[in-house]
Amino acid sequence: MVTDNKPPLISINVDGVEHQVVAGTNLVDALAKIGKEVPHYCYHPKLTIAGNCRMCLVELGSPMRDRATNEVILENGKPKIGWQPKPAIACATNVSPGLHVKLDSPEVKACREGVTEMLLLNHPLDCPICDQAGECKLQEFSAEYGKGYSRYVDEKNAKPKKTRLGPRVTLDDERCILCSRCVRFCNDIAKDPVLGFVNRGSFNTLTCFPGKELNNNYSLNTVDICPVGALTSTDFRFKMRVWFLKKTPSICTESSVGVNTTIWSREGKIYRITPRQNDAVNDTWMADSGRELYKQVEDAHRITSASVKGTKTSVDIAFNTASEIIKSGHLAIVGSGHLTVEEQYLLSDLAKKHSAKTYVPAHTGKGDGMLISEDHTPNFRGALVTGLTQNAAVDLKALSSDIESGKVKSLLICREDVTTLGLSAQLLSKVRVIVIATHKNATTDTAEVVLPGLTVFERSGSFINCQFRLQSFVQAIPGPAGTLPDSSYLARFAGLNVNSLWKELAQHVPALAGLAHGKIPEDGVVIDSSKWSSLTFPEGRLLKFAPAGVTA
Repeated sequence: MVTDNKPPLISINVDGVEHQVVAGTNLVDALAKIGKEVPHYCYHPKLTIAGNCRMCLVELGSPMRDRATNEVILENGKPKIGWQPKPAIACATNVSPGLHVKLDSPEVKACREGVTEMLLLNHPLDCPICDQAGECKLQEFSAEYGKGYSRYVDEKNAKPKKTRLGPRVTLDDERCILCSRCVRFCNDIAKDPVLGFVNRGSFNTLTCFPGKELNNNYSLNTVDICPVGALTSTDFRFKMRVWFLKKTPSICTESSVGVNTTIWSREGKIYRITPRQNDAVNDTWMADSGRELYKQVEDAHRITSASVKGTKTSVDIAFNTASEIIKSGHLAIVGSGHLTVEEQYLLSDLAKKHSAKTYVPAHTGKGDGMLISEDHTPNFRGALVTGLTQNAAVDLKALSSDIESGKVKSLLICREDVTTLGLSAQLLSKVRVIVIATHKNATTDTAEVVLPGLTVFERSGSFINCQFRLQSFVQAIPGPAGTLPDSSYLARFAGLNVNSLWKELAQHVPALAGLAHGKIPEDGVVIDSSKWSSLTFPEGRLLKFAPAGVTA
Protein backbone atom coordinates (compact mmCIF):
# COMPACT_ATOMS: atom_id res chain seq x y z
CA MET A 1 0.00 0.00 0.00
CA VAL A 2 1.41 3.38 -1.03
CA THR A 3 0.83 6.39 1.25
CA ASP A 4 1.92 9.99 0.92
CA ASN A 5 2.51 10.33 4.71
CA LYS A 6 0.61 13.61 4.77
CA PRO A 7 -0.96 14.42 8.16
CA PRO A 8 -4.77 14.12 8.26
CA LEU A 9 -6.79 17.31 7.85
CA ILE A 10 -9.89 18.31 9.78
CA SER A 11 -12.40 21.11 9.35
CA ILE A 12 -12.74 23.98 11.83
CA ASN A 13 -14.88 27.10 11.66
CA VAL A 14 -13.22 30.49 12.24
CA ASP A 15 -15.53 33.48 12.42
CA GLY A 16 -18.10 31.67 10.32
CA VAL A 17 -15.72 30.40 7.63
CA GLU A 18 -14.68 26.75 7.26
CA HIS A 19 -10.95 25.98 7.08
CA GLN A 20 -8.90 22.80 6.70
CA VAL A 21 -6.13 22.39 9.27
CA VAL A 22 -3.84 19.58 10.45
CA ALA A 23 -5.51 17.45 13.11
CA GLY A 24 -4.22 17.90 16.66
CA THR A 25 -2.31 21.13 15.91
CA ASN A 26 -2.08 23.80 18.57
CA LEU A 27 -4.80 26.34 17.82
CA VAL A 28 -2.38 29.29 17.71
CA ASP A 29 -0.23 27.52 15.09
CA ALA A 30 -3.22 26.20 13.15
CA LEU A 31 -4.72 29.67 12.83
CA ALA A 32 -1.36 31.13 11.81
CA LYS A 33 -1.18 28.58 8.97
CA ILE A 34 -4.44 29.90 7.52
CA GLY A 35 -3.40 33.54 7.93
CA LYS A 36 -5.24 34.28 11.18
CA GLU A 37 -3.20 35.99 13.88
CA VAL A 38 -3.78 35.22 17.54
CA PRO A 39 -1.75 37.68 19.64
CA HIS A 40 0.31 35.94 22.31
CA TYR A 41 3.34 36.46 24.52
CA CYS A 42 3.98 33.42 26.71
CA TYR A 43 3.29 30.82 24.02
CA HIS A 44 6.23 29.52 21.99
CA PRO A 45 5.84 26.48 19.69
CA LYS A 46 9.05 24.89 20.98
CA LEU A 47 8.33 25.35 24.70
CA THR A 48 5.86 23.86 27.17
CA ILE A 49 2.52 25.62 27.62
CA ALA A 50 2.34 28.16 30.45
CA GLY A 51 -0.88 30.04 29.72
CA ASN A 52 0.00 32.96 31.95
CA CYS A 53 -0.21 36.02 29.67
CA ARG A 54 -3.90 35.48 28.67
CA MET A 55 -3.44 37.54 25.51
CA CYS A 56 -4.60 34.68 23.27
CA LEU A 57 -8.14 34.46 24.70
CA VAL A 58 -10.71 33.43 22.09
CA GLU A 59 -14.29 32.17 22.13
CA LEU A 60 -14.61 28.43 21.53
CA GLY A 61 -17.60 26.29 20.65
CA SER A 62 -18.47 22.88 19.25
CA PRO A 63 -21.55 21.15 17.79
CA MET A 64 -24.06 20.18 20.49
CA ARG A 65 -25.14 16.55 20.74
CA ASP A 66 -28.23 14.90 22.11
CA ARG A 67 -27.33 13.20 25.41
CA ALA A 68 -29.57 10.22 24.72
CA THR A 69 -28.63 9.48 21.11
CA ASN A 70 -25.29 11.32 20.78
CA GLU A 71 -26.59 12.73 17.50
CA VAL A 72 -25.66 16.27 16.49
CA ILE A 73 -28.47 18.70 17.27
CA LEU A 74 -29.55 20.63 14.18
CA GLU A 75 -30.86 24.17 14.05
CA ASN A 76 -32.25 25.41 10.73
CA GLY A 77 -30.57 22.43 9.10
CA LYS A 78 -27.15 23.21 10.56
CA PRO A 79 -25.40 21.92 13.68
CA LYS A 80 -26.28 23.94 16.75
CA ILE A 81 -23.10 25.30 18.31
CA GLY A 82 -22.62 25.30 22.05
CA TRP A 83 -20.28 28.10 23.05
CA GLN A 84 -18.18 27.93 26.17
CA PRO A 85 -19.41 30.41 28.82
CA LYS A 86 -16.11 32.28 28.97
CA PRO A 87 -13.22 32.86 26.55
CA ALA A 88 -10.41 30.27 26.64
CA ILE A 89 -6.71 30.55 25.88
CA ALA A 90 -5.86 29.38 22.37
CA CYS A 91 -2.35 28.29 23.35
CA ALA A 92 -3.72 25.47 25.54
CA THR A 93 -6.20 24.30 22.90
CA ASN A 94 -5.59 21.74 20.18
CA VAL A 95 -7.85 21.74 17.15
CA SER A 96 -10.53 19.07 16.91
CA PRO A 97 -13.15 18.27 14.24
CA GLY A 98 -16.00 20.76 14.18
CA LEU A 99 -14.29 23.28 16.47
CA HIS A 100 -15.73 26.80 16.19
CA VAL A 101 -13.60 29.84 17.00
CA LYS A 102 -14.43 33.53 17.33
CA LEU A 103 -11.46 35.86 16.96
CA ASP A 104 -13.18 39.20 16.40
CA SER A 105 -16.15 39.16 18.76
CA PRO A 106 -16.69 42.12 21.12
CA GLU A 107 -15.85 39.93 24.09
CA VAL A 108 -12.55 38.76 22.58
CA LYS A 109 -11.60 42.33 21.71
CA ALA A 110 -12.41 43.45 25.25
CA CYS A 111 -10.21 40.68 26.67
CA ARG A 112 -7.27 41.73 24.52
CA GLU A 113 -7.69 45.36 25.45
CA GLY A 114 -7.84 44.48 29.12
CA VAL A 115 -4.74 42.30 29.04
CA THR A 116 -2.82 44.96 27.12
CA GLU A 117 -3.87 47.65 29.56
CA MET A 118 -2.69 45.56 32.52
CA LEU A 119 0.66 44.83 30.89
CA LEU A 120 1.24 48.52 30.25
CA LEU A 121 0.38 49.71 33.78
CA ASN A 122 4.02 49.75 34.89
CA HIS A 123 5.67 49.28 31.52
CA PRO A 124 7.73 52.29 30.34
CA LEU A 125 6.15 53.87 27.28
CA ASP A 126 9.42 54.83 25.61
CA CYS A 127 9.50 52.63 22.52
CA PRO A 128 11.73 55.01 20.51
CA ILE A 129 14.67 54.41 22.88
CA CYS A 130 14.00 50.74 23.63
CA ASP A 131 16.63 48.30 22.35
CA GLN A 132 13.86 45.93 21.23
CA ALA A 133 12.13 48.52 19.03
CA GLY A 134 11.33 46.95 15.69
CA GLU A 135 11.17 43.44 17.14
CA CYS A 136 8.84 43.99 20.12
CA LYS A 137 5.58 42.03 20.18
CA LEU A 138 4.19 44.25 22.94
CA GLN A 139 4.75 47.29 20.74
CA GLU A 140 2.99 45.59 17.81
CA PHE A 141 0.09 44.06 19.73
CA SER A 142 -0.61 47.11 21.88
CA ALA A 143 -0.98 49.19 18.72
CA GLU A 144 -3.12 46.55 17.01
CA TYR A 145 -5.22 45.26 19.91
CA GLY A 146 -4.92 47.85 22.71
CA LYS A 147 -7.23 50.74 23.60
CA GLY A 148 -4.80 53.39 22.42
CA TYR A 149 -4.89 55.23 25.74
CA SER A 150 -4.36 54.49 29.44
CA ARG A 151 -6.65 55.10 32.40
CA TYR A 152 -3.78 54.62 34.84
CA VAL A 153 -2.95 57.92 36.57
CA ASP A 154 -0.75 56.76 39.45
CA GLU A 155 3.06 56.72 39.40
CA LYS A 156 4.55 53.69 37.71
CA ASN A 157 6.55 51.19 39.74
CA ALA A 158 10.22 51.71 38.82
CA LYS A 159 12.56 48.72 38.59
CA PRO A 160 16.29 48.30 37.83
CA LYS A 161 17.15 49.06 34.19
CA LYS A 162 20.38 47.09 33.78
CA THR A 163 20.55 43.84 35.72
CA ARG A 164 23.30 41.35 34.90
CA LEU A 165 21.84 37.84 34.65
CA GLY A 166 25.01 36.36 33.21
CA PRO A 167 28.09 37.26 31.15
CA ARG A 168 26.08 37.59 27.94
CA VAL A 169 22.54 38.54 29.01
CA THR A 170 21.32 41.84 30.53
CA LEU A 171 17.83 42.32 32.00
CA ASP A 172 15.73 45.48 31.93
CA ASP A 173 13.31 44.68 34.80
CA GLU A 174 10.83 47.39 33.87
CA ARG A 175 10.15 45.88 30.46
CA CYS A 176 9.62 42.28 31.61
CA ILE A 177 6.00 41.09 31.18
CA LEU A 178 6.59 37.85 33.13
CA CYS A 179 5.83 35.58 30.16
CA SER A 180 8.25 32.93 31.56
CA ARG A 181 9.60 31.91 28.14
CA CYS A 182 13.17 32.30 29.41
CA VAL A 183 12.41 30.25 32.53
CA ARG A 184 10.93 27.41 30.52
CA PHE A 185 13.81 27.45 28.02
CA CYS A 186 16.38 27.10 30.79
CA ASN A 187 14.36 24.38 32.53
CA ASP A 188 13.29 22.29 29.55
CA ILE A 189 15.75 22.91 26.72
CA ALA A 190 19.08 23.99 28.22
CA LYS A 191 18.53 21.82 31.33
CA ASP A 192 19.97 24.65 33.43
CA PRO A 193 17.18 25.80 35.77
CA VAL A 194 18.63 29.05 37.10
CA LEU A 195 15.83 31.57 36.42
CA GLY A 196 12.67 32.25 38.39
CA PHE A 197 10.32 34.95 39.66
CA VAL A 198 10.37 36.62 43.07
CA ASN A 199 8.01 39.01 44.91
CA ARG A 200 4.37 39.61 44.09
CA GLY A 201 2.04 41.81 42.10
CA SER A 202 3.67 44.78 40.41
CA PHE A 203 6.90 43.98 42.27
CA ASN A 204 7.19 40.56 40.62
CA THR A 205 10.67 40.30 39.09
CA LEU A 206 12.73 37.84 37.05
CA THR A 207 15.99 36.85 38.69
CA CYS A 208 18.59 34.09 39.04
CA PHE A 209 18.49 31.69 41.95
CA PRO A 210 20.81 32.66 44.83
CA GLY A 211 24.45 31.97 44.02
CA LYS A 212 23.75 31.17 40.36
CA GLU A 213 23.81 33.03 37.06
CA LEU A 214 22.66 32.50 33.48
CA ASN A 215 25.95 31.21 32.13
CA ASN A 216 25.17 28.15 29.99
CA ASN A 217 26.29 28.11 26.35
CA TYR A 218 22.70 28.56 25.15
CA SER A 219 21.82 31.59 27.28
CA LEU A 220 21.34 33.99 24.36
CA ASN A 221 18.40 31.93 23.12
CA THR A 222 16.46 33.53 25.96
CA VAL A 223 17.10 36.89 24.28
CA ASP A 224 15.85 35.53 20.94
CA ILE A 225 12.55 34.32 22.40
CA CYS A 226 11.91 37.29 24.72
CA PRO A 227 8.85 38.99 23.17
CA VAL A 228 9.74 42.40 24.62
CA GLY A 229 12.87 44.42 25.46
CA ALA A 230 13.49 42.76 28.83
CA LEU A 231 16.32 40.37 27.94
CA THR A 232 19.04 41.84 25.74
CA SER A 233 22.36 40.62 24.40
CA THR A 234 25.13 42.42 26.26
CA ASP A 235 27.24 42.27 23.10
CA PHE A 236 24.54 43.73 20.79
CA ARG A 237 22.82 46.00 23.32
CA PHE A 238 22.19 49.49 21.83
CA LYS A 239 24.63 48.85 18.96
CA MET A 240 22.27 49.17 16.00
CA ARG A 241 18.58 49.48 15.13
CA VAL A 242 17.36 46.22 13.62
CA TRP A 243 15.51 47.90 10.74
CA PHE A 244 18.84 49.15 9.42
CA LEU A 245 20.28 45.61 9.26
CA LYS A 246 20.32 43.25 6.30
CA LYS A 247 19.47 39.60 7.01
CA THR A 248 21.41 36.85 5.23
CA PRO A 249 20.90 33.08 5.65
CA SER A 250 24.05 31.22 6.64
CA ILE A 251 25.41 28.10 8.37
CA CYS A 252 27.34 27.97 11.66
CA THR A 253 30.85 26.56 11.18
CA GLU A 254 31.45 25.73 14.83
CA SER A 255 30.84 22.01 14.33
CA SER A 256 29.35 19.45 11.95
CA VAL A 257 25.79 19.97 13.23
CA GLY A 258 25.28 22.68 10.60
CA VAL A 259 23.12 25.01 12.67
CA ASN A 260 21.11 27.35 10.44
CA THR A 261 21.79 31.01 11.20
CA THR A 262 20.90 34.53 10.15
CA ILE A 263 23.66 37.12 9.70
CA TRP A 264 22.62 40.68 10.57
CA SER A 265 24.84 43.25 8.85
CA ARG A 266 24.96 46.83 7.66
CA GLU A 267 27.36 48.44 5.18
CA GLY A 268 29.75 45.49 5.25
CA LYS A 269 29.85 45.13 9.04
CA ILE A 270 28.26 42.25 10.99
CA TYR A 271 26.48 43.16 14.22
CA ARG A 272 25.01 39.87 15.38
CA ILE A 273 24.23 36.25 14.51
CA THR A 274 20.94 34.60 15.46
CA PRO A 275 19.52 31.11 14.85
CA ARG A 276 17.34 30.40 11.83
CA GLN A 277 14.61 27.81 12.20
CA ASN A 278 15.24 24.39 10.70
CA ASP A 279 13.35 21.70 12.59
CA ALA A 280 15.41 18.96 10.95
CA VAL A 281 18.69 20.36 12.29
CA ASN A 282 18.55 22.86 15.14
CA ASP A 283 14.91 23.74 15.81
CA THR A 284 15.16 27.47 16.56
CA TRP A 285 18.25 27.39 18.78
CA MET A 286 22.02 27.83 18.56
CA ALA A 287 25.00 27.93 20.93
CA ASP A 288 26.31 31.24 22.28
CA SER A 289 29.84 30.40 21.14
CA GLY A 290 28.71 30.20 17.51
CA ARG A 291 27.28 33.72 17.71
CA GLU A 292 30.74 35.19 18.26
CA LEU A 293 32.35 33.75 15.13
CA TYR A 294 31.67 36.96 13.19
CA LYS A 295 34.40 38.67 15.23
CA GLN A 296 37.00 36.79 13.17
CA VAL A 297 36.19 39.10 10.25
CA GLU A 298 37.89 42.08 11.92
CA ASP A 299 40.43 40.10 13.95
CA ALA A 300 43.85 41.71 14.33
CA HIS A 301 45.50 38.67 12.68
CA ARG A 302 43.29 38.78 9.58
CA ILE A 303 45.17 38.36 6.27
CA THR A 304 43.99 41.03 3.85
CA SER A 305 46.66 40.92 1.15
CA ALA A 306 48.75 38.38 -0.76
CA SER A 307 52.46 37.92 -0.12
CA VAL A 308 55.45 36.17 -1.67
CA LYS A 309 58.36 35.31 0.61
CA GLY A 310 56.95 37.58 3.30
CA THR A 311 56.58 40.62 1.05
CA LYS A 312 53.15 42.00 0.25
CA THR A 313 52.24 41.86 -3.41
CA SER A 314 49.23 41.72 -5.71
CA VAL A 315 47.01 38.65 -5.85
CA ASP A 316 47.94 38.12 -9.52
CA ILE A 317 51.69 38.01 -8.81
CA ALA A 318 51.16 35.68 -5.85
CA PHE A 319 48.88 33.46 -7.90
CA ASN A 320 51.37 33.21 -10.77
CA THR A 321 54.13 32.26 -8.34
CA ALA A 322 51.86 29.66 -6.77
CA SER A 323 51.00 28.23 -10.20
CA GLU A 324 54.69 27.79 -11.01
CA ILE A 325 55.20 25.93 -7.73
CA ILE A 326 52.25 23.62 -8.40
CA LYS A 327 53.44 22.87 -11.95
CA SER A 328 56.94 22.04 -10.72
CA GLY A 329 55.60 18.67 -9.54
CA HIS A 330 55.96 16.46 -6.45
CA LEU A 331 52.88 18.17 -5.01
CA ALA A 332 50.94 17.27 -1.86
CA ILE A 333 47.72 18.94 -0.72
CA VAL A 334 46.32 19.57 2.74
CA GLY A 335 42.61 20.31 2.49
CA SER A 336 40.17 21.22 5.22
CA GLY A 337 36.75 20.45 6.63
CA HIS A 338 36.21 24.22 6.59
CA LEU A 339 36.26 24.32 2.79
CA THR A 340 32.90 24.29 1.02
CA VAL A 341 31.71 21.37 -1.09
CA GLU A 342 32.55 23.39 -4.19
CA GLU A 343 36.07 24.19 -2.99
CA GLN A 344 36.70 20.59 -1.96
CA TYR A 345 35.68 19.33 -5.39
CA LEU A 346 38.03 21.78 -7.10
CA LEU A 347 40.83 20.72 -4.78
CA SER A 348 40.20 17.04 -5.49
CA ASP A 349 40.21 17.74 -9.24
CA LEU A 350 43.49 19.63 -8.87
CA ALA A 351 44.95 16.70 -6.94
CA LYS A 352 43.98 14.24 -9.70
CA LYS A 353 45.51 16.38 -12.43
CA HIS A 354 48.84 16.62 -10.57
CA SER A 355 48.80 13.11 -9.02
CA ALA A 356 49.01 14.74 -5.59
CA LYS A 357 48.26 13.00 -2.33
CA THR A 358 45.59 14.77 -0.30
CA TYR A 359 45.22 15.04 3.46
CA VAL A 360 42.19 16.35 5.34
CA PRO A 361 42.86 16.61 9.08
CA ALA A 362 39.98 15.76 11.40
CA HIS A 363 39.43 18.30 14.17
CA THR A 364 37.65 16.67 17.07
CA GLY A 365 36.80 17.93 20.51
CA LYS A 366 34.17 17.72 23.18
CA GLY A 367 30.56 17.82 22.08
CA ASP A 368 27.70 18.88 24.31
CA GLY A 369 25.07 16.38 23.21
CA MET A 370 22.98 19.25 21.84
CA LEU A 371 24.07 21.50 18.99
CA ILE A 372 27.85 21.15 19.18
CA SER A 373 29.17 17.85 17.86
CA GLU A 374 32.55 16.29 18.48
CA ASP A 375 33.54 16.99 14.88
CA HIS A 376 34.55 20.64 15.03
CA THR A 377 34.44 21.27 11.29
CA PRO A 378 31.34 22.09 9.23
CA ASN A 379 32.13 20.00 6.16
CA PHE A 380 34.28 16.93 6.78
CA ARG A 381 31.55 14.83 5.12
CA GLY A 382 31.88 17.05 2.07
CA ALA A 383 35.48 15.92 1.74
CA LEU A 384 34.25 12.32 1.63
CA VAL A 385 31.47 12.99 -0.84
CA THR A 386 33.63 15.00 -3.27
CA GLY A 387 36.43 12.43 -3.14
CA LEU A 388 38.96 14.75 -1.54
CA THR A 389 39.63 12.07 1.07
CA GLN A 390 38.38 8.55 1.76
CA ASN A 391 39.18 8.40 5.46
CA ALA A 392 37.17 9.56 8.41
CA ALA A 393 40.28 10.52 10.37
CA VAL A 394 43.58 11.62 8.87
CA ASP A 395 46.91 12.48 10.46
CA LEU A 396 49.93 14.01 8.76
CA LYS A 397 52.54 11.41 9.70
CA ALA A 398 52.67 10.06 6.16
CA LEU A 399 53.08 13.57 4.76
CA SER A 400 55.88 14.25 7.20
CA SER A 401 57.70 11.12 6.01
CA ASP A 402 57.23 12.05 2.35
CA ILE A 403 58.70 15.50 2.96
CA GLU A 404 61.68 14.02 4.78
CA SER A 405 62.31 11.50 1.99
CA GLY A 406 61.99 14.11 -0.75
CA LYS A 407 58.87 12.60 -2.33
CA VAL A 408 57.05 15.86 -1.70
CA LYS A 409 58.73 19.08 -2.79
CA SER A 410 55.76 21.45 -2.95
CA LEU A 411 52.81 21.75 -0.64
CA LEU A 412 49.41 23.46 -1.05
CA ILE A 413 47.69 24.09 2.28
CA CYS A 414 44.09 25.33 2.46
CA ARG A 415 42.72 26.75 5.71
CA GLU A 416 44.87 24.66 8.04
CA ASP A 417 47.70 25.46 10.41
CA VAL A 418 49.76 22.33 9.87
CA THR A 419 52.26 23.33 12.58
CA THR A 420 49.60 22.26 15.09
CA LEU A 421 49.25 18.91 13.31
CA GLY A 422 52.82 17.67 13.59
CA LEU A 423 54.61 19.51 10.78
CA SER A 424 57.24 21.79 12.27
CA ALA A 425 58.40 25.04 10.72
CA GLN A 426 61.79 23.40 10.19
CA LEU A 427 60.18 20.59 8.20
CA LEU A 428 58.15 23.04 6.12
CA SER A 429 61.34 24.90 5.21
CA LYS A 430 62.34 21.82 3.14
CA VAL A 431 59.45 22.31 0.67
CA ARG A 432 57.89 25.18 -1.25
CA VAL A 433 54.68 26.04 0.56
CA ILE A 434 51.54 27.76 -0.76
CA VAL A 435 48.89 28.68 1.81
CA ILE A 436 45.33 29.90 1.36
CA ALA A 437 44.31 31.32 4.73
CA THR A 438 42.15 33.93 6.43
CA HIS A 439 44.34 34.56 9.48
CA LYS A 440 48.03 34.63 10.25
CA ASN A 441 49.55 31.62 11.98
CA ALA A 442 52.81 29.72 12.20
CA THR A 443 52.14 28.04 8.83
CA THR A 444 51.59 31.31 6.97
CA ASP A 445 54.79 32.65 8.55
CA THR A 446 56.81 29.87 6.85
CA ALA A 447 54.96 29.89 3.50
CA GLU A 448 56.55 31.10 0.28
CA VAL A 449 53.17 32.22 -1.09
CA VAL A 450 50.18 33.34 0.95
CA LEU A 451 46.83 33.94 -0.74
CA PRO A 452 44.20 35.73 1.38
CA GLY A 453 41.01 33.74 1.88
CA LEU A 454 37.48 34.75 2.76
CA THR A 455 35.53 33.86 5.89
CA VAL A 456 32.22 32.02 5.68
CA PHE A 457 30.48 35.39 5.94
CA GLU A 458 32.20 36.70 2.81
CA ARG A 459 31.58 33.87 0.37
CA SER A 460 28.82 31.57 -0.84
CA GLY A 461 28.80 27.80 -0.96
CA SER A 462 27.45 24.68 0.70
CA PHE A 463 28.33 22.29 3.53
CA ILE A 464 27.34 18.69 4.29
CA ASN A 465 26.58 18.27 7.98
CA CYS A 466 26.74 15.25 10.26
CA GLN A 467 23.36 14.02 8.98
CA PHE A 468 24.78 14.13 5.42
CA ARG A 469 22.39 17.02 4.85
CA LEU A 470 23.56 19.38 2.10
CA GLN A 471 22.89 22.99 3.10
CA SER A 472 23.74 26.18 1.26
CA PHE A 473 24.70 29.64 2.49
CA VAL A 474 25.24 32.96 0.74
CA GLN A 475 27.64 35.85 1.09
CA ALA A 476 26.61 38.33 3.78
CA ILE A 477 29.33 41.00 3.50
CA PRO A 478 32.11 41.82 1.01
CA GLY A 479 35.61 40.58 1.71
CA PRO A 480 38.70 42.79 2.01
CA ALA A 481 39.53 44.66 -1.19
CA GLY A 482 41.48 42.50 -3.63
CA THR A 483 40.68 39.15 -2.00
CA LEU A 484 39.01 36.30 -3.88
CA PRO A 485 37.05 33.21 -2.81
CA ASP A 486 39.06 30.00 -2.47
CA SER A 487 37.01 28.62 -5.35
CA SER A 488 38.43 31.29 -7.68
CA TYR A 489 42.02 30.39 -6.81
CA LEU A 490 41.40 26.64 -7.02
CA ALA A 491 39.40 26.85 -10.28
CA ARG A 492 42.26 28.73 -11.93
CA PHE A 493 44.79 26.24 -10.57
CA ALA A 494 42.69 23.33 -11.90
CA GLY A 495 41.79 25.03 -15.19
CA LEU A 496 38.03 24.84 -14.53
CA ASN A 497 35.25 27.37 -14.97
CA VAL A 498 33.85 28.28 -11.56
CA ASN A 499 30.54 29.35 -13.13
CA SER A 500 29.82 25.80 -14.33
CA LEU A 501 31.03 24.16 -11.15
CA TRP A 502 27.71 22.70 -10.05
CA LYS A 503 27.20 21.18 -13.47
CA GLU A 504 30.54 19.40 -12.93
CA LEU A 505 29.54 18.36 -9.42
CA ALA A 506 26.17 16.96 -10.50
CA GLN A 507 27.85 15.06 -13.33
CA HIS A 508 30.86 13.61 -11.51
CA VAL A 509 29.68 13.23 -7.89
CA PRO A 510 26.88 10.60 -7.77
CA ALA A 511 25.54 11.74 -4.40
CA LEU A 512 24.97 15.23 -5.79
CA ALA A 513 23.36 14.22 -9.08
CA GLY A 514 20.41 16.42 -10.00
CA LEU A 515 21.32 19.15 -7.51
CA ALA A 516 22.39 22.76 -8.00
CA HIS A 517 23.45 25.39 -5.49
CA GLY A 518 20.56 27.69 -6.30
CA LYS A 519 18.04 24.84 -6.03
CA ILE A 520 18.96 23.45 -2.61
CA PRO A 521 15.87 23.75 -0.33
CA GLU A 522 16.02 26.19 2.58
CA ASP A 523 16.13 23.33 5.07
CA GLY A 524 18.71 21.42 3.00
CA VAL A 525 18.50 18.00 1.41
CA VAL A 526 19.79 14.69 2.81
CA ILE A 527 22.01 12.95 0.27
CA ASP A 528 22.66 9.24 -0.09
CA SER A 529 25.33 8.37 2.49
CA SER A 530 25.26 4.56 2.11
CA LYS A 531 28.77 4.58 0.65
CA TRP A 532 30.16 5.94 3.91
CA SER A 533 27.79 4.21 6.35
CA SER A 534 30.49 1.80 7.53
CA LEU A 535 32.86 4.58 8.55
CA THR A 536 33.15 5.59 12.17
CA PHE A 537 32.89 9.30 12.80
CA PRO A 538 34.02 11.14 15.92
CA GLU A 539 30.47 11.72 17.16
CA GLY A 540 28.36 8.86 18.32
CA ARG A 541 25.44 10.60 19.96
CA LEU A 542 21.88 11.34 18.98
CA LEU A 543 21.27 15.02 18.34
CA LYS A 544 18.74 16.23 20.87
CA PHE A 545 16.96 18.34 18.28
CA ALA A 546 17.38 16.01 15.32
CA PRO A 547 14.62 13.67 14.06
CA ALA A 548 14.49 10.28 15.73
CA GLY A 549 17.05 7.91 14.26
CA VAL A 550 19.33 10.62 12.88
CA THR A 551 22.72 10.38 14.53
CA ALA A 552 25.02 13.26 15.17
